[in-house]
Amino acid sequence: MNAQENGQEIENEQVLQDEMVNEAEAEATDVEQEISSESEVDPKDAEINELKTRLLRLQADFDNFRKRTTTEREQLSTYVTSEVVNKFLKVLDNFERADAAAQNSNDIQTVLDGMDKIKRQFATTLTELGVKEIEAEGVKFNPEVHEAVLRGQNPEMEEDTIDMVLEKGYEVNGRVIRHSKVRVISND
Repeated sequence: MNAQENGQEIENEQVLQDEMVNEAEAEATDVEQEISSESEVDPKDAEINELKTRLLRLQADFDNFRKRTTTEREQLSTYVTSEVVNKFLKVLDNFERADAAAQNSNDIQTVLDGMDKIKRQFATTLTELGVKEIEAEGVKFNPEVHEAVLRGQNPEMEEDTIDMVLEKGYEVNGRVIRHSKVRVISND
C-alpha cells in the first residue's frame, strides 16, 4: 500500500469517526428535545436522559479511540517492517553481486572473501536490529534459552553442560526468538 492510499484510508476512517460522533450528538439532542417538550419533567427522568446522553457520547468516543489506535498500530507495523526489509535488501543486493561474480570467476578465494564480507554485513545488520546470538557451547543447559535435542557423554565435561550447538539461538532485546538446539552432556 503506498502513502497516498494509506492517507486516503486514514481520511475515510476519520470521516466514519466524525459521522459516529455526529450521530451520537444528534441522538443526545433528540433526547434533550424530548425532555424539554414535556411540560412536567420528572427529575429522575431528566437525570436518566442525561446519563443516556453521556453514555452515548462516551461510547462514540471510545469507538473512535479504538479505531484510531488500530489504524496507528497497523501503520507502525508497516513502517517497522519496511525499515527492517530495507536493511536486508542491501545484503540481498550484495549476495546477487557475489553470485554474478562467482559465475564469471575462476578464483574461488575471491568468491569466498566476498561471501565472508557479506556474512559480516548480515551479522552487522542483525546487531543493528538488536538481535543477539544466545551463548550455548560450553555453558550449563538453560531450558529458557536452549532446547536439548541430543544427549551425549564426555567424562571430561561437567553434567548438564552443552558440548555441541546444532542450531544457533537468537534473542531480540532479551526476548528469545529462537532457542539454541544443543547436545547436553549426561554422564550416567
